[in-house]
Amino acid sequence: MEKLTLKDLDLGGKCVLVRVDFNVPLREGDESGRYEVADDTRIRAALPTIEAIREANGKAVLMSHLGRPKGKPDPRFSLAPVADRLGDLLGTMPRFSSETIGNIVEKTIQTMPYGSVILLENTRYFPGETTNDPDFAADLAKLGDVFVNDAFGTAHRAHASNVGVAKHASLAAAGFLLERELVQLGSVLESPHPPTVALLGGAKVSDKMGVITNLTDIADHILIGGAMAYTFLKAKGISVGSSLVEEDRLDDAREILDKAAGKLLLPSDHVVSTAIDKPEERRVLSGSIENDFMGLDIGPETIAQYTEKVLQAGTCVWNGPMGVFEVTAFASGTNAMAHAVAKSTDQGAVTIVGGGDSVAAIKRTGMDSHVTHVSTGGGAMLDFLEGKALPGLVALTDKQ
Repeated sequence: MEKLTLKDLDLGGKCVLVRVDFNVPLREGDESGRYEVADDTRIRAALPTIEAIREANGKAVLMSHLGRPKGKPDPRFSLAPVADRLGDLLGTMPRFSSETIGNIVEKTIQTMPYGSVILLENTRYFPGETTNDPDFAADLAKLGDVFVNDAFGTAHRAHASNVGVAKHASLAAAGFLLERELVQLGSVLESPHPPTVALLGGAKVSDKMGVITNLTDIADHILIGGAMAYTFLKAKGISVGSSLVEEDRLDDAREILDKAAGKLLLPSDHVVSTAIDKPEERRVLSGSIENDFMGLDIGPETIAQYTEKVLQAGTCVWNGPMGVFEVTAFASGTNAMAHAVAKSTDQGAVTIVGGGDSVAAIKRTGMDSHVTHVSTGGGAMLDFLEGKALPGLVALTDKQ
């Protein structure tokens, strides 16, 4: 780490402004219609940093976004339910501020005892958050003596609460979660244990084109699944029926196929149907796909081939499902990869899973505890593996 981390800061007697990533899914809870947290993974991930501040006798001032309220207050995106769940996990109820900036918040923080925690209302209630407005960033910075960024999930965005605020802070450091993400993902780019396998799925080639290109020089095998596979297959001249294809990316796909020749593997068989909502028409096809059918999952031959590569891996990175895993009829490929990645971990491989769908899939199979690292960032993970500089990291204070 060339940037300051939490361990480099003197936290005692300080107000520590922390950017956390509490952008968690909510669901309707009791009969009053109040929302509650549906998945607390990201809240749990921030606990080590919060607890370290409390134990050092500092005040933890937490800020986060939730959803896309479009720059104005919206009760559907309030962080109040998150404060409730955070209290359950901490064993003590944090204060919750219905305000994000201003005199009321400043006075509340001043009167808080050291060792306590406060969660501010959604930063995206302000349009200046996503535009990195300097005035909004300055108002946020007033709430802390030092700034800690522990939100890897937004590190690829230049927003006021992670980039702008750092410019106004006396010191800006990485929290334990952000540091762990950078160490784990950095090991893939800098010192992977061979052979290195990248398992990439999802809908769009365009989302992962830069990652595939960058990993071509690092990975020994790049296994492609999901709808993005059909853009590559069509680029090779193989009939893909009515499968999802990015027609404007076919030339790009051909370039990647040339560059990654010998490393990039595509599905040899497919689970298909005439529509996602017609699982009763499910069948397995090898090679080309008939006009009326679309590929919705990788087939058994491909599952066997990909499983073999994953089990031989010394390092395995997975981002993106192999098919429409939300539908049971098209979930076999994704579920099989979850088990393969878990078994690879048990055999000694370093395994990293990221991206909302991949994380959801590995949790659904109960294999998440058999993975070296489950990343809290989807887009940030992809940008990092592509070799891009993350604005949220760049903004932190350099070590002297």
